[in-house]
Amino acid sequence: MSFSDVLKKYENFDFDNFFKNVSEEDAGSSLDKNKLSETDLLNLLSPAAESKLEKMAKRSHDMTVQYFGRTVSLYIPLYISNYCSNGCIYCGFCASNKISRKMLTLDEIEKEAEILKQTGIKHVLVLTGEAENITSFDYIRSTLILLAKSFPSISIEVFPMSVEQYSELKAIGVDGLTVYQEVYDRDIYAKVHPYGRKRDYEWRLECPERGAKAGFRLVNIGALYGLADVRKEAFINALHAKYLDDKYPDTEIAVSFPRINSSEGGYIPSHRLSDKTFVQFLTAFRLFLPRVGINVSTRENAEFRDNILTLGITRMSAGSNTAVGGYSDDSINNVPQFDISDSRNVTETIEMLKRSGYQPILKDWELIK
Repeated sequence: MSFSDVLKKYENFDFDNFFKNVSEEDAGSSLDKNKLSETDLLNLLSPAAESKLEKMAKRSHDMTVQYFGRTVSLYIPLYISNYCSNGCIYCGFCASNKISRKMLTLDEIEKEAEILKQTGIKHVLVLTGEAENITSFDYIRSTLILLAKSFPSISIEVFPMSVEQYSELKAIGVDGLTVYQEVYDRDIYAKVHPYGRKRDYEWRLECPERGAKAGFRLVNIGALYGLADVRKEAFINALHAKYLDDKYPDTEIAVSFPRINSSEGGYIPSHRLSDKTFVQFLTAFRLFLPRVGINVSTRENAEFRDNILTLGITRMSAGSNTAVGGYSDDSINNVPQFDISDSRNVTETIEMLKRSGYQPILKDWELIK
């Protein structure tokens, strides 16, 4: 059984009609349950559940403290290349965008790593555009061998790989994989990915499971909100996380809630996710998935991240720069993948967490060799 089999159950499901007919009483009944069914999750994602948001937030907070304590793990992204062979129409790195392309050398990566080490954060997320013919497996492997000398926890967000390739990277110190399906609606997926390897829906959909099979400690998934109907996307994303969490109990599953920010190419989201609905989704996910980590990146502004901290967040990026080599090169031609909304540095983020009564975790993992 694969997650594609789970999706088949909802291929002809009328989400619009279901959400329209959920009453406040239905939402309240689902909220009162200790363990939520798929129908309960749909109820809590419906417009009717907005009236229950205060109670959802309280329960989500309590459940997060029960499972995770008052801790938030911090990580920092490192972009090493913006070459890409995909045609994602919403992304600043899209192959058709006329931007300055750059791939860091190992010496340049080491320079970036030295800057990141000074922040004290021991978890780095390595990112590239998806151009396997340029940023090859061997290049990525060499990069990760270099970074493993400085960071005990390394996650990757690069082109999807095979189980065998992931296993090889795990052996050199990689412990986490981030891969977003971007959009679960198959028709919209085809429209926003007109060409490139990423156009293969199934290959990407099965990628998180390949990472879990390879033994990664952490697998982080998400939908990019703005591409399709947000309530339907949230529901399928939650089912995906539950499928992985149930099937791979030794793997820590996490979910991100990225919303489209401005990028090179000027894509305008056709489906807006408001702050209020964002909070509703976050709390519904926590109640449906009590063991799953929830990550909010610097795509969101500082005030919003501060306000939702207590509602279920377990992981946050800090001090982020989404340009290739951006920590050491702030030139005007160095185009980021998307705009950062929370520009606070790592020290300021740590201070915010402590003021809020949370313990920032800079290192929570190290492979014993």
